[in-house]
Amino acid sequence: MTPAHFAFSSTFMLGLAGLAFHRTHLLSALLCLEGMMLSLFIALALWTLQLDSTSFAPSPMILLAFSACEASAGLALLVATARTHGTDRLQSLNLLQC
Repeated sequence: MTPAHFAFSSTFMLGLAGLAFHRTHLLSALLCLEGMMLSLFIALALWTLQLDSTSFAPSPMILLAFSACEASAGLALLVATARTHGTDRLQSLNLLQC
């Protein structure tokens, strides 16, 4: 495993661990998801460069577009949650109540 692959896989694992263990606020969960998506984007872009293939060239841009859509949906949920509940703490949210 090259140092670049180790760096991006450890970045992804750190984001996953942050998402699993630090679920106190919705904003921190969204930041962990965004870090995971950015590490996937950089890893996919490096993989495309290493293969020297033009057929995989649009893949990182498609992933970046999905990441932007995920971030905007997450921020919309954060704003809606903060307006209705007054906080973004995940402990105070009850999925059974609408």
